[in-house]
Amino acid sequence: MTTLSPTGDGPLRVTVVVGSTREGRFGTTVSDWFVQEARQHPDLAIDVLDLVDVALPDRLTGYGQPLPPEVTAVTPRLASADAFVVVTPEYNHSYPAPLKTLIDWHMEQWQAKPVAFVSYGGMSGGLRAVEHLRGVFAELHAVTMRDTVSFHGAWARFDGDGRPIEAAECAGAAKTMLDQLVWWARALRDARATRPYVTA
Repeated sequence: MTTLSPTGDGPLRVTVVVGSTREGRFGTTVSDWFVQEARQHPDLAIDVLDLVDVALPDRLTGYGQPLPPEVTAVTPRLASADAFVVVTPEYNHSYPAPLKTLIDWHMEQWQAKPVAFVSYGGMSGGLRAVEHLRGVFAELHAVTMRDTVSFHGAWARFDGDGRPIEAAECAGAAKTMLDQLVWWARALRDARATRPYVTA
């Protein structure tokens, strides 16, 4: 049985996970833009967790065995978050392996918290990756946001300075998603403070 403690008051802590580690990735263009949008929200404190920087081992330890230092360095950042935004491409109709590695190294850190998605790719805009992630996060007792931000044909949707060509439309989509995330983050943070979330 796992019991989660409340995370306290103050600004909502949002961890933005950059899920691609591929050489020459486009993910940082997307995540840099989104983080700029998110930081305009007065109620949010943003922590960017780039999986290139953390280099988590892809071989999990056995139950009860000590965790590698790369994992223990990341865990407090997830545990202290009130909400998450996952920035992901689509690889072969799904999401990148390093993102699954991050998820699988952790369990209770995701529980009773909201997760939003920013996706990018070709014609599908990464939405098939998002649909796979919804099932994974449901298993971890997380709540996923209905609305997403997605970039179809992403490489043609940004200018040379890393800004969306359709800036107002993209900013509007980000605001809609962030408004949902803030509502759920506040509601779940208050709920955890009143009655800690317990899994059997």
